[in-house]
Amino acid sequence: MPDPTVPPTPPVPLDALLARADLGLRRIAGPADPAVVVHWAHTSEMADPYPYLLGGELLLSAGVHIPDGAGAGYFDAYVSRIVAAGGAALGFGVAPVHDTVPGALVEACEMHGLPLLEVPPRTTFSAVARALWQLMAQARTAELRRVTEAQQSLATAAARPDPVPAVLQQLARRLGGRAVLYGPEGTPIAGAGPDPGAEARTALSKLAEVVRPSGQEPSDARPSSASDTVAGVRLVAHALGNGEGFVLGTAAPQRDAGDHTIASVAAVLLSLLTGERHGGSGADRSSALVRLLLGAAPAEVAPLLGGDRWRVVRGRPDGRAAPDPVAASALGGALGSSLVDVAGEVVRVLVPDGRTVERVPGWTLGVSAAAAPRDWPAADAQASRALARARATRTPLLRHGDRPALTDLVPPHDADAHARALLAPIERSPALVDTLRTWLSLHGSWDRTAVALDVHRNTVRQRIARCAALLDTDLDDPDVRMELWFALRRT
Repeated sequence: MPDPTVPPTPPVPLDALLARADLGLRRIAGPADPAVVVHWAHTSEMADPYPYLLGGELLLSAGVHIPDGAGAGYFDAYVSRIVAAGGAALGFGVAPVHDTVPGALVEACEMHGLPLLEVPPRTTFSAVARALWQLMAQARTAELRRVTEAQQSLATAAARPDPVPAVLQQLARRLGGRAVLYGPEGTPIAGAGPDPGAEARTALSKLAEVVRPSGQEPSDARPSSASDTVAGVRLVAHALGNGEGFVLGTAAPQRDAGDHTIASVAAVLLSLLTGERHGGSGADRSSALVRLLLGAAPAEVAPLLGGDRWRVVRGRPDGRAAPDPVAASALGGALGSSLVDVAGEVVRVLVPDGRTVERVPGWTLGVSAAAAPRDWPAADAQASRALARARATRTPLLRHGDRPALTDLVPPHDADAHARALLAPIERSPALVDTLRTWLSLHGSWDRTAVALDVHRNTVRQRIARCAALLDTDLDDPDVRMELWFALRRT
């Protein structure tokens, strides 16, 4: 899980903030270290800001908290608490309380190694915070562009006639280091990039053993990735998701924000490539597809896919961007399945029943109940409803309940007949039916229904009012809602 105290944006070097001529900031104490970075800006006039800091802040203060006649002991305690909290730097505004930065504060910051910035009277603290967020946005945009370009180049490499070496070569180039594919026996079978040295090379091989699955262990007994730093080289090992013992190792002199994402994409691609090349799953699935196209029943080809009961997972990436094939493959790799389909803004993944579906960072998921092949269309509908509800409630993962419901107490023929009769006035309008179903599932919430359907809340109101008029009923009546929900569950 990501560290909740670290924002999801790249930090900004303190020197970049000092370089902003419009701010006029001046470093008057502390080390001039280019490695000092700032994660956020925080304003506080507390004499002890420690309880309110997360670490990595540029703390801004006008010195309101400084008592008259404060001596070196006060400033030493103040600065030491900022350093203990992990503060990155202190910005002191020289107006309107103090005409100059107190000399004792300068000495304390110099002694504790805390960068101290003088904020001129013309520069507001809000302007400093805004400049910091602007720099963060620029860094984030650059990082996303770099990751996107890397994803595209890795996907192109995977389509070449000799894809494994091509993917490793692209990965090594993007990381500025070495990329190695280890076989099931632990020996390197392909690599690209400069040699990191004997010490790092040996350590990376040992790190690969940490994540390599063993046939005697459960699938989740070992971590999927592990990292270390040896001789100044950042080492990372990724277990490939095909379960055959292949491991991807990387060794790079530095670690940038997007490196983990880039390496994860490469690991997914290599999982698919090694799985198809060294196992029969690729041929079996191709055979299953051919048989389906030639008219075979799903139940007949399901054993070729590796199981009798499956779950449909529908995923939608957080944010506005539609998923591309690389992102879809990455989701399939995270869920442990290469049976992936991109359908507009949604990715559908077919996952064997025995494989646990967990949350995937950056995705909202809806999971169906386990279903036999003949019930896969119904499972897809379950996953679709679960995803809509997950997005509306801002839940990363929502599973369709597969326990017996009240509908099981009514004979299916009678239930279907009742549902058709009750919903007949609106059955010719799929938009009204979908809106009513989503609105009821979200307890009549206009806003959450609008989010789930990607429409304006006024559109939801108009459609629900139209449903009430056509059905000639009071949708505020809980008995009416229950009966309609029963009917909608049958359609």
